[in-house]
Amino acid sequence: MENLSHLLELRVLNLAGNNIVCVEELKGLNSLIELNLRRNHITTVRDVDCLPSLQRLFLSCNSITNFEDIACLSGSPSLTEVSLDENPIAQESWYKQTALRYMVHLRQLDMKRITDEERRMASVIARKEEEKKKEGHKQAIQKEKRRLAIQNAASQWETQKRSSTGRSCLELPAQNGSKEQVSPVNGTPTELFTEEPRRLSPAGSAERLPGGREGSERRPRAPSRPNSPRDARSSEGAGGPSMQCLSVSDSHLAELDGETLRLFGLVALEALERGWGVQTVGAVTAIAFRYIDYDAIVPTLPRIRVKFPNVTHLIFSETNVHRLPQLAALAQVRRLDQLTVHPEGNPVVSLALWRSFAIFRLSHFNLQRINGEEVTMNDVIMAERLFGTLAHIAAAETPHYRLLLLLGESRKHQLQFLLEGRGRQTGMSPVELRENRKLLGKGLGRAIFNYPSRNGDTDRSENTPHAGQERAQVSRCYVQGLVREAASTNLKGESLHKLWSSLFMELVRDSVVEMRDRSAFRRDCLQRISESK
Repeated sequence: MENLSHLLELRVLNLAGNNIVCVEELKGLNSLIELNLRRNHITTVRDVDCLPSLQRLFLSCNSITNFEDIACLSGSPSLTEVSLDENPIAQESWYKQTALRYMVHLRQLDMKRITDEERRMASVIARKEEEKKKEGHKQAIQKEKRRLAIQNAASQWETQKRSSTGRSCLELPAQNGSKEQVSPVNGTPTELFTEEPRRLSPAGSAERLPGGREGSERRPRAPSRPNSPRDARSSEGAGGPSMQCLSVSDSHLAELDGETLRLFGLVALEALERGWGVQTVGAVTAIAFRYIDYDAIVPTLPRIRVKFPNVTHLIFSETNVHRLPQLAALAQVRRLDQLTVHPEGNPVVSLALWRSFAIFRLSHFNLQRINGEEVTMNDVIMAERLFGTLAHIAAAETPHYRLLLLLGESRKHQLQFLLEGRGRQTGMSPVELRENRKLLGKGLGRAIFNYPSRNGDTDRSENTPHAGQERAQVSRCYVQGLVREAASTNLKGESLHKLWSSLFMELVRDSVVEMRDRSAFRRDCLQRISESK
């Protein structure tokens, strides 16, 4: 549309049926009141907001598909009547409300008068759309904060891995019997890191699925099950509608995703100390740890036991679980039906017997699944065969004072009771005493495989005066036992030395008397031999 800007007095312009595709260059038509553009092929309209007197615009029977192509209509303060029927946009269910929202001064739309109820409904919808947009913007900001927190937690974890890689490594047996140097952090062959640490998202790394069943190949498994909390790694994407952010900073994130509490970064452990509602605490059934060193998690397990009584699933990813005894620390929680230790950042999964050890050490929990695989009765029997004898020998050879330090309070009192021999003093029969020792022994073997963290509550308690007195009492009892045993042995030796000469003479005399009649002696010997057969 060209050569129209000089028509300053033009009031009505009819360009219907002219195969027009784009309406533009309308500046200068200051007196135009009515513009008829029906039955064209119009897809885009521009410059209508430059017509100060335009009141009626007819765009029926064209090819307009969305309001962005006619956005200039919303900027026209004088436009009161618009016709957009028989356009693709008019077939949409939201067409009328959106048109009223864009063009607030309209009185007629598609040759129909706009009622107050329609205008009110359009206003309500517009308000809801605005609130939805604000909420979407708020969620976008929260999502970006979440993404940055996880990325920075991953970056700090990578820095920690690189620094620890240079200090130590584990020698793990390879499949062919040879040894290879394995990083204690991620269980992969050690590499030299020459780049400076950068804040990168861990989402770019390829995912490996949990496995680790001894004697079988690792097969691809689904990362999550319908009846179990979602995989910790899938939580790095967009948060769902049930996601509740508890604490977030530049380098940590604590969030509640349905029934799963997810913790990213070391500082996220502080969320366990916050004030929790009874209903919220009762709803948490799984806790997922990521980018947190396992030794920093161990001291929080007793608090998890008290604060979250319904937790039945623990998930560890990138937590540097690299030794079998570390798994023993999980015995401190109240209940555990499922255990997930992802191969990423947990070298212990590379050990062939890690699953059997977890089943044996945590047998009192009656674990149902480990890394998504069901724990069968055969697994329990095999674990008992592998570690039961070892635990029994370790318990038998470990000094009593060391056992007292390893055991909990209840079993410590039982062991002291048995060691001091008070069972007979209270009238306990030998059979009852033997059964009591047998029951205690079952727990002693597993207690030998303990993992007292250097940052844990056990070590903190050792610095208290009560702990010092307890250690002194244990040492005193142990030394007294040694003294009593040595005195008894010495007394028996002296008695044997005094009686030995008379005993020897009696043995010689009895032998001479018995062999005096050789024929009778031979008959007695033959008779005893025949009876023994």
